[in-house]
Amino acid sequence: MTETSVAVIGGGNGARAFAGHLSLKGVQVKILSSFPQELEAIKRSGAINVTGVVEGEGKVEVCDDNFEAISDTHLILVVVPAFAHAPIARAVAPYLKDDHVVVLNPGRTGGALEFSHVLKSANCKANVHVAETQTLLYACRAEGPTGVRINGIKKEVAVAAFPADRTPIVTGELNKYFPQFKPVPSVLYTSLMNIGAVFHPTTVLLNAGRIESGETFEFYRDGMTPAVTAVLEKVDEERCAVAKSLGVPVSSALEWLQSAYGVNDITLRSALINNPAYQGIKAPTSLNVRYLFEDVPTGLIPLTSLGKLACVDTPTCHAIVDLACAALSHNFWDEGRTLEKLGLKGMSKRELYEYLQHGENCISK
Repeated sequence: MTETSVAVIGGGNGARAFAGHLSLKGVQVKILSSFPQELEAIKRSGAINVTGVVEGEGKVEVCDDNFEAISDTHLILVVVPAFAHAPIARAVAPYLKDDHVVVLNPGRTGGALEFSHVLKSANCKANVHVAETQTLLYACRAEGPTGVRINGIKKEVAVAAFPADRTPIVTGELNKYFPQFKPVPSVLYTSLMNIGAVFHPTTVLLNAGRIESGETFEFYRDGMTPAVTAVLEKVDEERCAVAKSLGVPVSSALEWLQSAYGVNDITLRSALINNPAYQGIKAPTSLNVRYLFEDVPTGLIPLTSLGKLACVDTPTCHAIVDLACAALSHNFWDEGRTLEKLGLKGMSKRELYEYLQHGENCISK
């Protein structure tokens, strides 16, 4: 493996940001996607045009959907919607080698656990270090067929490996390029701070009438009515209760907004409405959006699943999932990250802690 070569899997704004930025740092970058058509223009130009807080033409090697190309890289950054994590794991499994570092950016809830479980099911024998981040490093958007605008780079991003005793290896590799990645004790910490699962599905579903009637409105300023935010607070209370039962200290959604954005509001609704970073963000124009098709199966469902393991009821989260299933005639429960898909079925809390720290074959019955 070539330690100066990094593979980026994905073709959207986050993948472009990582690939372009790494190239401008002097790193050899391979970029590939399950949908190679989204990389066609970049392949023709041979570079990603990076603007914003980072500027330049980042030269990259486009490998289409040839996942064998990861074989001679050391670090693999997976930057795709979370519902694509399992298919990506199956695609890369035959080509992974010992000491490969694979990082999901971000993992949402249970990403690294699901990815590792899929690798095992695919009979991958390589000793791979799989990790997840709590959020995307960049605030960015794709521009044109070959560009990305990086509006900001976060000062800190939490990262954890599964099992946790691999986290120093992962952070050591990431910190060669990005000092912003900071270790946390386990993937429960990154997974249970998935704030998007709190904000997105509920707000979309409770504004479904406005969305489907074609109304143009701001998602946060206009969509966060008193009733909507009351339900958000219940979802967040259940998330925090699951985290507390599992011994994970997490911030409430309001505390997170105050910390991440410096808002001074004392209620969740006012913080969401008045947050300058959320101003101008339009509501989706249909219900066929990532806020449901990503955040329900890879956010709310694993949260309810961890609630079962922790013996914590999550009735509001469960109701939002049921509402999404009914509204879209789509069985999210069937495709979501359940305890079985996370490799946690039948575990006690004690067994979970041992498993998260040391992985397979560590659980003392």
